[in-house]
Amino acid sequence: MLLEFRGSLERKPKCRKPNYAGVRDIDTLLYYANNTAMIRAFSFAIASLSNRVVFGVLLKSVLATGVIFLLLGFGMFLTFDWLASDWLGSAKGWIASTVAIASFVVTILSGWLLFRVVAIAVIWFFADDIVEAIEKEHYPVAAARGKRPGMQDSAGLALRSVLRVIGYNLLALPVYLLLLVTGVGAPLVFLLVNALLLGRDLEDMLAIRHGRTQKHMQKFDRLMLGGIGTAGMMIPIVNLLVPVIATSMAVHLMHGRDWLAKGDI
Repeated sequence: MLLEFRGSLERKPKCRKPNYAGVRDIDTLLYYANNTAMIRAFSFAIASLSNRVVFGVLLKSVLATGVIFLLLGFGMFLTFDWLASDWLGSAKGWIASTVAIASFVVTILSGWLLFRVVAIAVIWFFADDIVEAIEKEHYPVAAARGKRPGMQDSAGLALRSVLRVIGYNLLALPVYLLLLVTGVGAPLVFLLVNALLLGRDLEDMLAIRHGRTQKHMQKFDRLMLGGIGTAGMMIPIVNLLVPVIATSMAVHLMHGRDWLAKGDI
């Protein structure tokens, strides 16, 4: 299925220089510029899936994420089985069936809630392959200036990313609980908190290569990208593609401001 999907993306998107003639209001100009950059980044990120390196990272990240959640499910089953044997003195018959069902349900719920943490931690180890491939294809000057981070640096940033998302969500937990009665308040706060965190993670993936003083995303771009990524990771199947697409979009958003000024691809 992924191979067929890749084949449909072989055609490279074409972007023309945006025409801002007659736009005098600065707020209107910024609105058009931001939307042009986001649309361009998304279309190019989708097309980047046809790149051999990017598509290879997609396969590796999906495989690694799947293995992690299989291990999580197996661990849940062993935990419930042990609890049933310890508390009830048996894990056979209807108890065994209940244990299997409970472990399956808990694994699915845990996977849905923890997917963003696991997926970003996994993509950290492959992110520079994506960044390097896209920069070589679209931004050769940036590619020549970039410095590939070591595995230790990537692992350290991945760990900080995981601790950051767990820590901030724990801090926001009282707010989530208070807003549960509203029906929509808690999900919106969850989306905002994790959009900010994911946007920071995606910016860090490029900052580690170019240096934070050299390259950074616009605040609007970072928030929007984080929001799109966070929302996408909550949709089954789509969430498998989101980490790679969001990383690709971050590259185009970070370097795309020059394109908006010059109209170059």
